[in-house]
Amino acid sequence: MPESTARLLDPRAIRLNVQAADRDDAIRQCGRALAEARAVSAAYAESMLERERSISTYLGEGVAIPHGTASGKDEVLHDALAVLRFPDGVDWNGHTVTVCIAIAAKGDGHMAILAELAEVLMDPDQARRLREAGTAEDVMRLLQPSDQPT
Repeated sequence: MPESTARLLDPRAIRLNVQAADRDDAIRQCGRALAEARAVSAAYAESMLERERSISTYLGEGVAIPHGTASGKDEVLHDALAVLRFPDGVDWNGHTVTVCIAIAAKGDGHMAILAELAEVLMDPDQARRLREAGTAEDVMRLLQPSDQPT
């Protein structure tokens, strides 16, 4: 992941031991984490739910990447990421998700972010390490570009 994407992750938006009743609850928590990091308005979570209803953001390897629709871009204050880990797992349309990487992007930057995250997470070992990360620093290090110091 390029340095420009790694810097979008605010350590305050990393939550490693949360629980969710279901997929929609997990998405709302992701929206809340982005809002508490002052990256989006509180209304952004509804845009994320709208996206999920139209197409699943499940990526594989226990990871989902919820993000908003084009209509939700007005709710984005600045591009950002949030990482939430659900150790007990969340049913995501028949898949078990343990890590959500929520994306907020004002412009078309979300496509590049999605591609970069997919590239990082296509490595099953990297995805496993992310699912097992114990600290925010571990998450930050795992999402650093491979050519950057860790």
